Amino acid sequence: MLMDQPDKGYEPQNVEKRWYAFWEEHQLFAANESDSRPGYSIVIPPPNVTGVLHMGHALNVTLQDILCRYHRLKGHNVLWMPGTDHAGIATQNVVEKKLASEGSSRQQLGRENFIDAVWAWRKESGSAIIHQLKRLGASCDWKRERFTMDEGLSIAVRKVFVQLYHQGLIYQGDYIINWCHRCHTALSDLEVEHEEISGNLYHIRYPFPHHSGGIVVATTRPETLFGDTAVAIHPEDDRYQSLPEETVLLPLTDRQIPIIRDTYVGMSFGTGALKVTPAHDPNDFEIGNRHNLPRFKVIDDHGLMTDGAGMFEGMDRFKCREAVVQKLKEQGLLIGIEPYPHNVGHCYRCKTVVEPNLSRQWFVKAKPLAEKAIAAVQNGQTRIIPEVWAANYYDWLNNIRDWCISRQIWWGHQIPAWTCEACGKMTVSLTPPQNCSACNHSVLIQETDVLDTWFSSALWPFSTMGWPENSQLLKTFYPTSVLVTGFDILFFWVARMMMMGIHFMDDVPFKDVYVHALVRDGDGKKMSKSKGNVIDPLIVMDQYGTDAFRFTLAAFAAQGRDIKMSEKRVEGYRHFINKLWNASRFALMHINTDSTTITPGILTLPNQWILSRSESVARSASEALEAYHFNDAAGQLYQFVWHELCDWYLEAVKPALYGKEGEPILEQTRAVLYLVLKNTLICLHPFIPFVTEEIWHMLPGTQGSIMNARLPQDSDPGFGRFVNPDAEQQMAIITSIITGVRNIRGEMNLAPSLKLNALIQTDRSEITDTIHRHGEIITHLARLEKLAVELPGERPKAAATAIVEGAIIYVPLEGILDLSKEIQRLEKEIEKLNNELNGVSKKLNNEDFLGKAPADIIGKVKDKHAALSDKEQHLQINLDKIKALL
Repeated sequence: MLMDQPDKGYEPQNVEKRWYAFWEEHQLFAANESDSRPGYSIVIPPPNVTGVLHMGHALNVTLQDILCRYHRLKGHNVLWMPGTDHAGIATQNVVEKKLASEGSSRQQLGRENFIDAVWAWRKESGSAIIHQLKRLGASCDWKRERFTMDEGLSIAVRKVFVQLYHQGLIYQGDYIINWCHRCHTALSDLEVEHEEISGNLYHIRYPFPHHSGGIVVATTRPETLFGDTAVAIHPEDDRYQSLPEETVLLPLTDRQIPIIRDTYVGMSFGTGALKVTPAHDPNDFEIGNRHNLPRFKVIDDHGLMTDGAGMFEGMDRFKCREAVVQKLKEQGLLIGIEPYPHNVGHCYRCKTVVEPNLSRQWFVKAKPLAEKAIAAVQNGQTRIIPEVWAANYYDWLNNIRDWCISRQIWWGHQIPAWTCEACGKMTVSLTPPQNCSACNHSVLIQETDVLDTWFSSALWPFSTMGWPENSQLLKTFYPTSVLVTGFDILFFWVARMMMMGIHFMDDVPFKDVYVHALVRDGDGKKMSKSKGNVIDPLIVMDQYGTDAFRFTLAAFAAQGRDIKMSEKRVEGYRHFINKLWNASRFALMHINTDSTTITPGILTLPNQWILSRSESVARSASEALEAYHFNDAAGQLYQFVWHELCDWYLEAVKPALYGKEGEPILEQTRAVLYLVLKNTLICLHPFIPFVTEEIWHMLPGTQGSIMNARLPQDSDPGFGRFVNPDAEQQMAIITSIITGVRNIRGEMNLAPSLKLNALIQTDRSEITDTIHRHGEIITHLARLEKLAVELPGERPKAAATAIVEGAIIYVPLEGILDLSKEIQRLEKEIEKLNNELNGVSKKLNNEDFLGKAPADIIGKVKDKHAALSDKEQHLQINLDKIKALL
């Protein structure tokens, strides 16, 4: 019985909704912690609860989904753990803006009511990103979805904090931190984005108290001079070996500060003298510690000058800079100003210029944790792929500073530390203490700071699986198999997960870390709203279908190379989806439910060849995915489907399918077509899950979802039995000859329907044998009247030529093509083309046009010039060939 045909055109929108609902309804994404099959696990990098799907998410999630679907098809027990991050600063900002639009503020609400408002916002709006991930086809185990503020993860966070504190790895201390005046919180070094700005270097004289002259320092921040507690010089700097005094006057004040010697000072920078401001610069803070210098904070937490700035108290820090420079000029202490581009830190959330500020904060001692994280990669417990990123990982961990984990916001994990109101003793505990352990007082005040969002995220691989309980989920799926991530959070997140996982689980959190590249626009530029070059994944999926979008991402996901994304590329892969759909429609017209058994002894060459290629591609695509070469796997499957299956095999077996080669060959061809299509759908499923599921359900003999199918692999009994190098070699000979004849048709402008004669001259026996045995395939696909083969000899008269490996193809044109008329036609076409080309060249040589026209218009003209040049060159080659025939 022949199968019903699918619809003529593939409409992705309805198909995608229907099958995703089917997968969820039948719980096909669910993992089973009690299953004895090999486990494979991934934890999703949790998107911010405030997030919307962007290209980075789309690439990251697509690659993870490919891996998870691939391993399910291998028969593995797959856990893909989903969830979202509470995103402390970002979420608080969103809710504060919402309150402001309603005429309220968090201060008016108070802490408890504000937290309730955030939870309410999360319930109402926080699941948008999850719905968008589902739209992309993400096959996460959604029933296990976690949130970094849910009860189980909160218990894990408190447990980790308390344990690290009692181990001496968490402490409170005065330290230089990055302070955001807009968000009113500390930021870790990784939360600061550095951006080059055009600033100034101010040269200021610090006079000697009792002698003329003084020391000139160079600074980009003159407003901080009120916090200076020393001037530092290098002990070996010859310019400062014979100073008349050991102190200088601090400009605009009545204070004297010491001159100190420190090897940190760069002798080649500025004047070689450094103003030391321990409360407002991390390097100065370290110098101050070495020399026991006092610390004066002169910029407060709102970005205003303190009383330590004297007459400038209450002034904005940047306004103060201008005022200080003016005052220094008036007093003759400003020696000069020079332009000086330099990097300035900005808050990664609100883009405010960050102020290095002295503050009492909570810190993790990172060095002891980092040592084990370094060793785990060095000894191969965890691989970083591509390996080039391992050097960055080592560099950051070898130079790691203590991690500031406290944030002065309300939304987040409140630090589990309480201070006795009576005696001041601090208690760090999993649960709120009832009484002070020192004085038994009953009033204890909890620390108001919350933990850095990345603190809870660092526990993600094990906290999501039930830790601190020794759950069955942890036993089955920890350590996870791979983490797929962007390089931008290699330090934010990956290194910290390594540190925490090893410390608390005594094992690495993942065996592999695959670092993917950036998705850029079609010109290779970084996407940004300001440039107007952002491509919205949701719009692209609506327009071209999710499968086409996913396949585009995979096809260009080469290791270490950014992806140039454009809608034109996605459109190209939509054609691939349509090609697969149409090939399946054709196959289903001929597949017979009664004919699925293959008898190798009576297989024709095209059937032997496609079976061999099918198994070879299944193996090579699997090998590519195992090595995270997503683009290679996608490219091999694309080449197989488009060129080998559709362009060659289906065309070669049409005579057999239409009954022209007898009943046994018809039945065997149907059976081969069935097996090849079935295995092709399985291999493609990880990349394009929706269309493969749709076609799968039309195939005879399939039961349930394609997700329950098994990938053709080496461990299967009989896999590889169809691999046939001889058949592949013979088909390579046949396709090269057919291609040669088709090229001659194109060059000579001969109609495809025109029957030709062809003569093959070769001295290679394998080519001669193949033509004698399978010449009918060549005559059918090359549309030949006659085909002959002979040893190399004299060239036939007026014959067009094509050279292939080991042979020369001649197609006699006498009586078929009027060579003189063809020459005239080509010369006329070339002349017309040259006139058009001259007009375009004039435009490109016009300075006025190049100076005024928009860049995209100039680009289009250049593209047109290149296309016309290529066409002219191609026509000239054809003309020369025809003239040679005369």
